[in-house]
Amino acid sequence: MDKFEKLKILADSAKYDVACTSSGVDRDNLGDGIGNAKAYGICHSFSSDGRCISLLKILLSNSCIYNCAYCHNRQSNDIPRASFTPRELADITINFYRRNYIEGLFLSSGVLKSPNYTTELMINALKILREEYKFYGYIHAKAIPGTDNDLLQVLGHLCDRMSVNIELPSQQSLITLAPDKSKASILTPMGFIKDTLKENKQALVKYKKVPQFAPAGQSTQMIIGATPETDYSIIKLSEGLYNNYKLKRVFYSAYIPIAKGSALLPSLETKPPLLRENRLYQADWLMRVYGFNASEILDEGNPMLNPFIDPKCNWAVQHPEYFPVDINTANYDTLLRVPGIGIVSARKIIAARRWGKLDFAALKKLGVVLKRAQYFILCSGKGLDGVKVGHSNVIVSLLSKKALSNYYAFRSGVQLSMFD
Repeated sequence: MDKFEKLKILADSAKYDVACTSSGVDRDNLGDGIGNAKAYGICHSFSSDGRCISLLKILLSNSCIYNCAYCHNRQSNDIPRASFTPRELADITINFYRRNYIEGLFLSSGVLKSPNYTTELMINALKILREEYKFYGYIHAKAIPGTDNDLLQVLGHLCDRMSVNIELPSQQSLITLAPDKSKASILTPMGFIKDTLKENKQALVKYKKVPQFAPAGQSTQMIIGATPETDYSIIKLSEGLYNNYKLKRVFYSAYIPIAKGSALLPSLETKPPLLRENRLYQADWLMRVYGFNASEILDEGNPMLNPFIDPKCNWAVQHPEYFPVDINTANYDTLLRVPGIGIVSARKIIAARRWGKLDFAALKKLGVVLKRAQYFILCSGKGLDGVKVGHSNVIVSLLSKKALSNYYAFRSGVQLSMFD
């Protein structure tokens, strides 16, 4: 099999890994090689199924000794198999970079023989790129659960970001669908990466020439919709991963039904829950950037994100005791809780009101989305003329008539008919 046929197979097999993110790291070219990595310099593209992808996203091999029921590359799935040698992978990456097709590499792999053997092959490929070709561009490498710590350390010194896929949101789901994996085998390398990042950061304070370990941090991915976990359990898990393992990102991947899948999984006719994936990303953003706790967004009595309203709007509608807030007196954190006000507009409001009182016309110029914000704010004690504040008024204004009827059915727990 030639390299181009391998590339076709392994690039297609890699599309199930989510990595739509900027590099998050700055590395200048020292003048003796090619490429560099800039925090916002990684271009994005879109795959055939509409997913945002970045870099040359490729597998070293799609052969795997594991038989995870949800995985396209599982051992029992009858698909074409291929593997790159480390030299082939490095050569393709450099040739693609020289043709300006890519700005970096996202490297993952099925498990060949063992986690350690697979990681050694990945390390050899990255060593060729970094040491022989002097490639200074961005590299994201997937750490294989079960790999020894000394190999993880070598891998971390060769790449910019590492990730360990947690795959499924609970131990029970792993036992059911991925019996070869365990929660401990996934969390152990996460903990090692976290501790090594901390040690490396402390060493860099003392010594200028310490080799950097995964300077862009670590991330993970969860598959959504393959198992029955609620949105609340998922964002609670994400919150724990951010707090305990200092992850940069948690990626959510809507489960895509595969041919000849397990009877425990959604059927091939089931559509991927892309709207649910989107709502989880919005909830994740509220936790990472807006200072929300998972228990503020959802709880055990209300465990699913609202499909008709984004999580921030939904939270505001369900908590009228916090509103309205006065734009001219509210602090930064309070402004961030207002629907229609983002980070940039909140900062602009804080800066602009030093020079005078703000009215609704001024807010519009500052980028505030008044269509949402008008129900939750005052300007010097006054609301916008003609706006009626109240739960029902806000809901009616934010939703179309069809969405409104579905919204109330959703809130009351009614199962909607496909003909509604």
